[in-house]
Amino acid sequence: MKKLSHYDSSGRAIMVDVSAKAPGKREAEASAFVQMSSKVLRELPRNPKGNPLEVARFAGITAAKRTADLIPMCHPLPLSFIDVSTEVCENGVKIRSSVATTAPTGVEMEALVAASVAALTVYDMCKALDKGIVIREVALERKSGGKSGEYRRKK
Repeated sequence: MKKLSHYDSSGRAIMVDVSAKAPGKREAEASAFVQMSSKVLRELPRNPKGNPLEVARFAGITAAKRTADLIPMCHPLPLSFIDVSTEVCENGVKIRSSVATTAPTGVEMEALVAASVAALTVYDMCKALDKGIVIREVALERKSGGKSGEYRRKK
C-alpha cells in the first residue's frame, strides 16, 4: 500500500520536501460543473453584476495563483500558464481549467482550485435568482510530468 506523503513517521502533517526533485514541465487539467435551472441559464447574459462566466474565469485564474495560501501543505509555485474556460450547456455550466509550471512539483491542486473557485463564482453571481444551484463533479481530468507521470481520468 502506498504511503501518504503529507505525514511524517509519527503521523504529523508535513509539507513534502521537494528540494531534491528536478524541475520539469508539469501540467494539469481539472473540471467542475455548475448545475442550474433553465431560468437561471437564460438570465446569465443579463446579470446586473456583470458577465458571470467572464468573472468566474478571472476568479479561477486568480485562485490558481493563490493555491498555496489556501491549501496548507501546497508549495507556492511559479505558474507559467493558467486558463479557465466556461461552456453553457443544457442544464448548467461546464468549467475547465488548465495549469502548467516548470517547477519541481505538480500543479494538480492549482487546477482543482481554479475550477472550484470559478464554480463558486458562478454560484455567487447567480444566487439571487436561485439558491438551489449545485456545484458538482470537481475532478482532476489529466496531469502530466513528475515521478508519477501521466494520469487521465476514466470516464
